[in-house]
Amino acid sequence: MARNIVYFDLETQRSAGDVGGWDKKDRMGLSIGVTYSTAAGAYRIYGESDASALIDELTAADLVIGFNHISFDYAVLQAYSMWNIAEQVSSLDLLVDLESKLGHRIKLDDIATASLGTGKTADGLDAIRWWREGKILQIAEYCCFDVKVTKMVHEFGAQNGYVLYKDRFGQQRSVDVAWSLD
Repeated sequence: MARNIVYFDLETQRSAGDVGGWDKKDRMGLSIGVTYSTAAGAYRIYGESDASALIDELTAADLVIGFNHISFDYAVLQAYSMWNIAEQVSSLDLLVDLESKLGHRIKLDDIATASLGTGKTADGLDAIRWWREGKILQIAEYCCFDVKVTKMVHEFGAQNGYVLYKDRFGQQRSVDVAWSLD
């Protein structure tokens, strides 16, 4: 039986500024969470009222892959669980892995643009604005695309043994990765 890899991202209702700082991520509130399950071959969209079902899917996965999801997304979701989510889930955080190799943080958009030729469609602050404007479908579409980009970046790295990225000077660089598709 093949492993169930779940790609994951979420968007919030409030910014760090709205809640009093980055140390209060659990107060940001889930607006939309999206997963892609390799076992199901499908995306799933969760609203705030479905947070416990989202957590259940993550904890049942063989591996959860995201970009900055361990320190950000899990911290946001922590408000909806009595268990330490990060300790309950087997995770590959692409940002954490790349930061350990490069010695600095890098944006998903910089990797996707260089490796795939396509970037993100918006950013988290756009999603917060859309939440305030009641544009839930727009948030869901954006979050689904981020999950797809994360999945494609992971697959590119697993198949090639490296990913490309644009550095802070706009130069294309390469970094070796040891990611797997199973």
